[in-house]
Amino acid sequence: MPYIQNSDADRAAMLQTIGVDSIDALFEAIPDDLKVKGNLGLGEGLTETELRAHMTELGSWNRPASERPCFLGGGTYNHDWPALVDSLSGRSEFMTAYTPYQPECSQGTLQWIYEFQSMIAEVCGCEVANASMYDGATAAAEAALMAMGVTRKKRVVVSAGLHPHTRETLVTYLRHLDAEVIEAPLVGGLTDWGNSVNDDTAAVFVQQPNFLGHIEDLDALTAQCEGRKAMSVCSLYPIATGLLRSPGSAGVDIVVGDGQSFGVPMSFGGPHFGFFATRQKQVRKLPGRLVGISKDGQGRRAFTLTFQTREQHIRREKATSNICTNNALIALRGCIHMAALGPKGLEEVACLSRQRAVEMVEALTAATGSITLAYPDAAFFSEVAFRVTGGDEAVMRFRSMLSAEGIAGVLPMSEWYADLDGVFTLACTEKTTPDDIRRLAAVAGRTFKKEMAL
Repeated sequence: MPYIQNSDADRAAMLQTIGVDSIDALFEAIPDDLKVKGNLGLGEGLTETELRAHMTELGSWNRPASERPCFLGGGTYNHDWPALVDSLSGRSEFMTAYTPYQPECSQGTLQWIYEFQSMIAEVCGCEVANASMYDGATAAAEAALMAMGVTRKKRVVVSAGLHPHTRETLVTYLRHLDAEVIEAPLVGGLTDWGNSVNDDTAAVFVQQPNFLGHIEDLDALTAQCEGRKAMSVCSLYPIATGLLRSPGSAGVDIVVGDGQSFGVPMSFGGPHFGFFATRQKQVRKLPGRLVGISKDGQGRRAFTLTFQTREQHIRREKATSNICTNNALIALRGCIHMAALGPKGLEEVACLSRQRAVEMVEALTAATGSITLAYPDAAFFSEVAFRVTGGDEAVMRFRSMLSAEGIAGVLPMSEWYADLDGVFTLACTEKTTPDDIRRLAAVAGRTFKKEMAL
């Protein structure tokens, strides 16, 4: 154990204290087939200087998205943010503060959370939002729990267009609650509800845009819930609301999502922050916490934790959730970014992302006859599903060629959808440049052996 500096005498004393004779006896509950046999192969210990050099070498293998064109999507997007996000969120008042866990936390922290809630509610088109969640997937799971609590039903219908990781998280959360999870398939790249929603349904989930990048019909979602006393839930890519109407304005009951596109680095997929918004009438069922405005003893405006509905604060049987905290520091970055953008800035980011996606489609389909839109009749926002002649073998060849040219892109859909052999997605943001698209198309032309004029 090179990084745990316990001597044999230290270990013996600890084992004696807990009443175990040996390390093997301590871990005897672990099945033998799960235990590592033999030496771990860690090698000799390193000095601090050697270790620093080794870690620097490992770090040099990374290729930050900022150093190359990035067309990756699938829930994590290469968006930009103004310098003030880094500057303000890095101030010591925020960086060193403990998570807003108690009612007596600072007025400054409570105020920015209140502003965060207000902006998230506006983006989602809802009346109330909480202080943030861990990420988009767990926010969706909390929405399922809330819907089941409100409706007192245990059937959840999930669009196959919901992010695969979110669907997996939902199943994990609901596995031991006797809940039934039904998946509505994709037809033509969009959700086909069929007869999946009935009177026993607690919640119906859709993603906007969906995992293939297509714009779902939210009216169809709410129509499925109407008259069945089921709650509609939309997992939202918030940048899209710069062009698309908000889910709340379409009548959706609960809006959740991942806030990474608001001022949070891609960071290999996390950490991010989740958001959760709903109708005012459901405010007491909201998971997590909610900051509100009150008055102090001298009649001055004061911010306070209005609702704390988790089991650490109230009796477990009365709790709506066991979420312990919100992703305060990361959500702060989202708050600052939203404030800096404003409605007009959000619209500009959405418009530019969409425009670049349109240009990408035109360039790729012109570069080679091997690449076409996977679903030409389905509208997209800034992420696009393509189909390539030759199936997944051709998809992986294209991805390898892009990587060799220093371009990050191509997410094969067959990893999650068995019937989508040869389908992949590419995503654009406001950071995507016309030159990035020309380079992408040039690699496509070389990969599939077709001459193109740039």
